[in-house]
Amino acid sequence: MNAIKNITIGHTERLYKPVGLTMLANVVNIVPFCLSIEAVRIIFNAFNGSGQPLNTTRLWWICGIMICYMVVMAIAERASYRANFRGAYEMSASGRISLAEHLRKLSLGFLSRRDPGDLSSMLITDFSMAETGISHHLPQLMGGVVMPVLAFASLVWIDWRMAAAMFASLPLALLVLWISTGAQKKLSGKQIQAKINAGNRLEEYLQGIRVMKAYNLLGDRFTRLRDAFAQLRRACIRQEALLGPFVLLSITLVRAGLTFMVLCGTYLLLGGKLSLLVFVLFLVVGSRVFDPLTSALTNFTEFRYFSIAGGRILALMDEPEMKGTRKSPETGDIRFEHVSFGYQDKEVLHDISVTLPNNSLTALVGPSGSGKSTIMKLCARFYDPQKGHVFFNGIPMSEIEPESLMSHISMVFQDVYLFQDTIRNNIRFGKTDATEEEIIAAAQKACCHEFIMKLPQGYDTMVGEGGCTLSGGEKQRISIARAILKDAQIVLLDEATASLDPENEVEVQKAIDTLIKGRTVIAIAHKLKTIMNADRIIVLENGRIKEQGAHDELIRREGLYYHLWNIQESISGWKL
Repeated sequence: MNAIKNITIGHTERLYKPVGLTMLANVVNIVPFCLSIEAVRIIFNAFNGSGQPLNTTRLWWICGIMICYMVVMAIAERASYRANFRGAYEMSASGRISLAEHLRKLSLGFLSRRDPGDLSSMLITDFSMAETGISHHLPQLMGGVVMPVLAFASLVWIDWRMAAAMFASLPLALLVLWISTGAQKKLSGKQIQAKINAGNRLEEYLQGIRVMKAYNLLGDRFTRLRDAFAQLRRACIRQEALLGPFVLLSITLVRAGLTFMVLCGTYLLLGGKLSLLVFVLFLVVGSRVFDPLTSALTNFTEFRYFSIAGGRILALMDEPEMKGTRKSPETGDIRFEHVSFGYQDKEVLHDISVTLPNNSLTALVGPSGSGKSTIMKLCARFYDPQKGHVFFNGIPMSEIEPESLMSHISMVFQDVYLFQDTIRNNIRFGKTDATEEEIIAAAQKACCHEFIMKLPQGYDTMVGEGGCTLSGGEKQRISIARAILKDAQIVLLDEATASLDPENEVEVQKAIDTLIKGRTVIAIAHKLKTIMNADRIIVLENGRIKEQGAHDELIRREGLYYHLWNIQESISGWKL
């Protein structure tokens, strides 16, 4: 039952219809056996020297029933086929969407600990294996089990000794498969992990190929990819080599039942304890019943392997989402109260208590690694603090529903990501029902309308994955247009101009000035000149607040901010 739960991703009720139709198809499939037994009995009685005439009328009836059976079987198999495949593909499609939605609701802390290749493998490969298990292996497994059970139930009434001999080795075959369960689980887990690792290294190889060319790390010198594929090869060979003998032994034991039945039948026949007719009937049925049973044993091993993939998906689906039931205020102060936070075992923020006032511009500055980006992520509730609390307009953020909170927050990142879609759809990503006029107005405010109109298809121009067909400044302005269109009252700016050339920086700064008017703004800045007019500047060092105040006030104190300002002023005078 656990394997079925895994392979259906916890929705075993989806199997009721396909399994029921499969059972019906297999019950109908027993009809030829019964008809064959009756035909053999009629023919045997006519030619055994008893003088009984051949009952041709009954034989014609059997032929007619066989024709009807073919029609019924075609209908039953078609219904079973449609139910199995449709159920499998619908389960896979809805499951992928559910998992993707679940991932979006998890904290970034969890996602950062997981390898992206592992998550991609779950969404694609693991669901494909579950899909194959439901659509192909489960029906064959059900057929392989149902037919022998029905055959045994029928034959035991004819001669229980022959029926017992036919299936005497089946319990031993099942025991062998059960013994291999632990080994298969361990080996299958290692093989799946090797596949994920190989996929990650291949993705790394393709994304880093420019660096490899630049540093001549070509061909066999890129050992990480070669080692990953070698590890995958060893894992696959080890699984087949160690599990293959168990499967072959179980198949051999099952097929040995036919030998046991022949030996038992010969012994009973010679002793006069079994009629020749019954012996022939068992030979006819026995020659057919072991093929589906052998197929069932083989499919069971693969089915169990696929269920491991389903178990991985279920484990991820059980990861707790970020909780919260209260509706978010549209705006308000953001207050940190004795907040400490770390990534894995390294604490980044230490006992931070600070208020980021409503309707003001607050700038976060400090050396790299001082905790600026972490405070920004806590403001957006990408994470929850490990100690202390973050309040939004007096409400603990941990009690606010994440979707409601993010509807009132816009973010402009340093590393802009644009989706592989049109520029129009990228701009209205935060407001999907935006009109054409609203999109153009946002683009004009973000200083990107002019360059968009120069593109081949204007707003309908497709953007490459991640925005690779646009320059850094163009991507940044489109992301600002996206934030303007969303029209949220809280704006978070994460070093939005840090990596731009002077010309693009001027354009982006104009767009930012338009974006932040009349809003609560929290900005991270390395270029201190861009935040001179901030209402408050918070200076961080080693995860603690070193000082805070307005620009002129901090300059007069001659502390860390004064030191950073002097360094940037001296650098700005350098000439090449």
